Amino acid sequence: MEQTPKHNTKSMQNANQTSIYKLLVAGIVVSMLGVYLRFAFDSTTLSLVSWIVLFLGAFICCKAVFKILGS
Repeated sequence: MEQTPKHNTKSMQNANQTSIYKLLVAGIVVSMLGVYLRFAFDSTTLSLVSWIVLFLGAFICCKAVFKILGS
């Protein structure tokens, strides 16, 4: 007898919350902005700011992924 997977568990419902995916999309957009700023202009200050924005976006994406995994 085959076991059917349970897709209605509490962890699956928590992992499929739209707020988590909105956070993931926001992190991707922030990361894309950081990459754009990194290659758009040639300035030491703007380069430093772009790296900070890029790592901030990566941190937001990692936070969303760990929320999904923690469900």
